[in-house]
Amino acid sequence: MTQKRFAILTCMDSRLDPVSNYGLEEGDYYIIRNAGGRATEDAIRSMVISHKFLGTSEWWIVHHTDCKMGLITDELIGELLEEDLETAVLDRGIWSNQKRENTKNTKPGSSLARQMKWHTFTDLEQSVVDDVKTIKHHELVPNDIKVKGFIFNLEDHELRPVVT
Repeated sequence: MTQKRFAILTCMDSRLDPVSNYGLEEGDYYIIRNAGGRATEDAIRSMVISHKFLGTSEWWIVHHTDCKMGLITDELIGELLEEDLETAVLDRGIWSNQKRENTKNTKPGSSLARQMKWHTFTDLEQSVVDDVKTIKHHELVPNDIKVKGFIFNLEDHELRPVVT
């Protein structure tokens, strides 16, 4: 069995496939995914476990072009979810809830969404820099872990390092 030497934190976007996109072989890495590939407490928890119990010594943070988390804000998510819990639509660059008849199958929205941190961003490169910094400075991350940031361009399939 090949020892997996590194972990990748990346977006849940289905267009990202580490084997074909990053030139890796299956079995070489652990992958952690969430919306935006952000360094949330849960993502860091998984990365720490990958080191402590699985021996990873290098972590990649990979964000990508055309990420929908860069098209929304925490405020907008809170507003839309407070209104209703159904799927929003993107029309001419604007996210909104669809007009629906209130049926018994429709669950009303919740104000809880306004209290949550959704980890949206406005600057793709800065989001990588911020996440690398967050991970490197986390008190459960050993100093010898190599943390590298990248942006994957969906158009040309290039994985570009980000200077952090």
